[in-house]
Amino acid sequence: MRFFLCVLLLTLTTLVTLAHAREKIGLVLSGGGAKGTAHIGVLKVLEQHNIPIDYIAGTSIGAYVGGMYALGYETKDIETIMLSLPWSDSYSDFISRESLSYKDKQHRDRYNLSIRLGYNKGEFKVPHGLLLGQSAYQILQRSTDTISAFVSFDELAIPYRAIASDIATAQMVVLDSGSINLAMKASAAVPGIVAAVNVNDNMLVDGGITNNMPIDVVKAMGADIVIAIDIGSPLTEQSELDNTMSVLNQLSTILTNNTSLAQKALLTDKDVLLRPAIDDLSTTDWSVMPQALLLGEQEALAQLPALKKLSVSDADYQAYRQQKKLKAKKWFDTLPKHIIALEIRNNSKVDNDIIKKHFDVEIGKELSKEALDLAINRVYALDKFEQVSVEFHDTEAGRELVLFTTAKSWGPNYFDFGLNIKSDLSERSITALNMSYLLTDISNHGGYWLNEVQLGWETLLASEFYQPLNRQQDVYSRAKFSFSLDKWEKTAQRNELKNEYYSAILGVGYNYLFTGMIELGAIAQTGKLSVVASGEGDYDYDSYGGFLTFGYDTLNSINFPTDGNKLLIELKLLKDNYSPLLTAAEHDKAFTLTFDWRGAIGFRNHTFVGIASFATINNNTDFSVHVTELGGFLNLSGYQQDALIGVHKAFAAVVYQYDLGREVPGGSGLPIYVGTSIEVGNVWGLEDEVKYNDLISSASLYLGTDTSFGPAVLGIGFATGGEYSLFLSVGKNW
Repeated sequence: MRFFLCVLLLTLTTLVTLAHAREKIGLVLSGGGAKGTAHIGVLKVLEQHNIPIDYIAGTSIGAYVGGMYALGYETKDIETIMLSLPWSDSYSDFISRESLSYKDKQHRDRYNLSIRLGYNKGEFKVPHGLLLGQSAYQILQRSTDTISAFVSFDELAIPYRAIASDIATAQMVVLDSGSINLAMKASAAVPGIVAAVNVNDNMLVDGGITNNMPIDVVKAMGADIVIAIDIGSPLTEQSELDNTMSVLNQLSTILTNNTSLAQKALLTDKDVLLRPAIDDLSTTDWSVMPQALLLGEQEALAQLPALKKLSVSDADYQAYRQQKKLKAKKWFDTLPKHIIALEIRNNSKVDNDIIKKHFDVEIGKELSKEALDLAINRVYALDKFEQVSVEFHDTEAGRELVLFTTAKSWGPNYFDFGLNIKSDLSERSITALNMSYLLTDISNHGGYWLNEVQLGWETLLASEFYQPLNRQQDVYSRAKFSFSLDKWEKTAQRNELKNEYYSAILGVGYNYLFTGMIELGAIAQTGKLSVVASGEGDYDYDSYGGFLTFGYDTLNSINFPTDGNKLLIELKLLKDNYSPLLTAAEHDKAFTLTFDWRGAIGFRNHTFVGIASFATINNNTDFSVHVTELGGFLNLSGYQQDALIGVHKAFAAVVYQYDLGREVPGGSGLPIYVGTSIEVGNVWGLEDEVKYNDLISSASLYLGTDTSFGPAVLGIGFATGGEYSLFLSVGKNW
């Protein structure tokens, strides 16, 4: 009898427990770009009313917010992180100037057009997307901290799935393990805009193509009730479909909306669908995030009667939160965080030792997300890779760090382009178009062959072979041969001048820093200097000798710097032969010195720039082909480009510029500089003519911006003696 009563009591207890068992709730977060903070607004309301989440599935920005929440981040933390990150930086993967090596800085300054074009095996090649996704990946990495890869996303504080699409098969891919950062990135890689993400040898892109609202996925995970948040874009009105981009955007919207409609059909009466009033918000303007968050919160409050049916008691919700924290503690707190091993999986021809040197992560020490971001930046700044990423594997002994590098898919040979247009807004304009073809990795230690051409007012044809001499690639040799045609326009003081010459350079150098070099070598030139439209005739010349060059460059912009310094010092010892000025047996010994410096310091919107330039020659004649110039923007601005020429030069300037871009309502994000300069300098033909009283004072006022195709500046310059010039420049640095 006692046994029967015990069995009956146990059965009744089990039935009561089952009757009160909570149905599992699945959260579905759709894609919607910058409107993704609406998801956070909904989550805030769910937390305020004790509504637990047992499963999460998300697409694109929904995969990001869902992944953060699944890791165990509090809603307030996700809001803080998301609103503080520079999301607009994800629209560019071009390496910032200050991060580049010295020689790559000089190449970037000359070839300023942001075009990625390669050539290999008889065909032109471009990247898989307009964006490589490196910047987006690093933003995700900064969001999630140094999180380990997971055997299964079921290990997370809340089981989680990210939705992507296989670009080769057009099939949905459910990402349920591995690197959560990589899963988020793949889920949001808009095809054609962002390069596809390689996950397990599959090329994955935005999940919105195949399933923008993965209700079926969260149900398959075990959800009994679904809360689905739809922040997809509405269709554009017919009257607004007036250009190619609007039509392409409409096609994309139709595709994602159709997948969402099919998923909404799976909802039942006990499920809750929320559609915040975000139709008028942009998916690409990250400034709408605070507004989208508020709209998400408002929508959740409007549907609170339906949502409150899913609430649990305070005690049960606190138990749920505690369980989440205990699961999250495993990767946030419990295991040792110091690095015990570094593995490099290098899919490029760059030496592993060079990658390791620049990654510069110390074994045995902990690694913060800020330090990791800098380490990834240092490797990416080598400008050899399409992707640089990491994974952590946690063990009881510590963390194993795996660094992945992927070579540029459009290499190994590259075209680069530069453009510059200068005008005085009247009759005078100068145009220059540059193109280079770079063949990389043509020898041991990363040797390359650079071929260059410039067309326009002046001409250049050049070919250079560069060969690192050691495995670290800090010692190098180079050989360069070129043909140049330099011109100086006619002014009131002189006729037009033209210098045609061939030049050969042999040098040996040492990159004493990533941002600096010193080089010693030999140089030879032969050419003809002509005075155009006059009876003064031509002057043939030969010049040969040695040179020593010292360079250092940390400027963050060659055009409108706000930080850093650029210094170039060059010494030459030459023997010059001029005909008919000197006989065949005669020559002129010449020692030349040039010094150029530009430095900037900025705070908030204000920047001060200093400029100094000096050149001199010590020779035996009154004639020299080794001339220097003044004139043009921030180079004695009251004069036209290269108006003053001579062999001795002294110049200095102080520039103040203010960034208006941050003050313009609804601005594009581009800096807009208003600036002014005070300048002083002159050039002289003879050393005996150099006098302090001859210095010319000048000043300028200008408005400019730094774009992806180089600087654009409009201004006016004044100089003593009544000289003035208007200037408009678009393109590469002046």
